[in-house]
Amino acid sequence: MPGHNWTVKKLRQWVHNTFGRLVGRNTLRRVLRQADLTWKKVKKLLGKANPQKRATHVARLLELFAGVRNGEVILVYADEVHVHRDLDLGYTWGRSGERIWRKSDCPKLQDRMNAYGAYDFSNGACFLWENGWCNGEQTVSFLRALAAWRAGKNGRLVLIWDNAPCHVAGVVTAEAARLGIEVVNLPGYSPDLNPIERLWGWMREEVTRGFCHQSVPDLIAACQAFISRINLDPLALLDRLWPKFELDPEFEAKLLVPS
Repeated sequence: MPGHNWTVKKLRQWVHNTFGRLVGRNTLRRVLRQADLTWKKVKKLLGKANPQKRATHVARLLELFAGVRNGEVILVYADEVHVHRDLDLGYTWGRSGERIWRKSDCPKLQDRMNAYGAYDFSNGACFLWENGWCNGEQTVSFLRALAAWRAGKNGRLVLIWDNAPCHVAGVVTAEAARLGIEVVNLPGYSPDLNPIERLWGWMREEVTRGFCHQSVPDLIAACQAFISRINLDPLALLDRLWPKFELDPEFEAKLLVPS
């Protein structure tokens, strides 16, 4: 069949071309279910991820978690986020037989919030810092704001983030050392090991799903309000953003299969 995915419509045409039989879609769906097949969304597998490095990181994370439980470590995940002013599409409830239309004023691509975020796993709190483009200079300023945000908390500050150029720049690593921030870099191509990625999905779900903001300042204010709201319930926040402390052997095995 053409393309890289097959559907019931394609399968129906293939049956007709191959066997000269016209089969109803409901019949095909019933046969597919009997064959233990279901319609599901394809997920991307980042084939460059290294299973050994991922396992090493999780082992290190378990060591840090012991320090979190003993009150010796403030474990913080961080990353950049870029949220466009335009609405995100998604599902919601509506009247049967009627489409749901949400108006967009077609904002420019540059109409977006560029921000840094931090998720304090030890204390169940999030922090959103917005001050222009995300580059080396701004990353240094973010580290200072992060240190001030966690000032007065017990334990050494351990920061986990990826290997983006602005994270590993010399001025950034030097500033982290000056501030007493211990940096742990995630293994490459492993966004699933950073729970803050789920925070960004959660924020888009609440802030831009089906809604186009009138201006970038309005968008930023809505995002900050979202962060303030979820910080009111640390246990619910931790439950939703719990880190991955163990790896799925089946998933890791797929990374070893040549593409």
